[in-house]
Amino acid sequence: MTLEKRLVTVYKSSRKDEMYLYTDRKSGLEEVPEALMGQFGKALEVMTLVLTPEKKLARAQARDVLNAIAEKGFFLQMPPQPEAEQLAVIRSREMNPAVGRHRSGEED
Repeated sequence: MTLEKRLVTVYKSSRKDEMYLYTDRKSGLEEVPEALMGQFGKALEVMTLVLTPEKKLARAQARDVLNAIAEKGFFLQMPPQPEAEQLAVIRSREMNPAVGRHRSGEED
């Protein structure tokens, strides 16, 4: 699939800190399932931006966002893992070095 620039609107959740929805500006929230909107709460518009595959985003890859919008009509950015969960993942990788590695031995 050829990714092109797209005018995207970003909404933040009224219920969950650091949870965001990215949608195509034209369709807005029309493509977002009702069940997800029920958990997301009120969608508070944060910004509109021109998103290109090369654009740097804080916690998501622009290509992933563009692909999700093209396929599903939206991209859901989840809040970052709490620090305790991050530490548990790090510890499990230290205990089992094969976890989180590709066949070539490179880490994710």
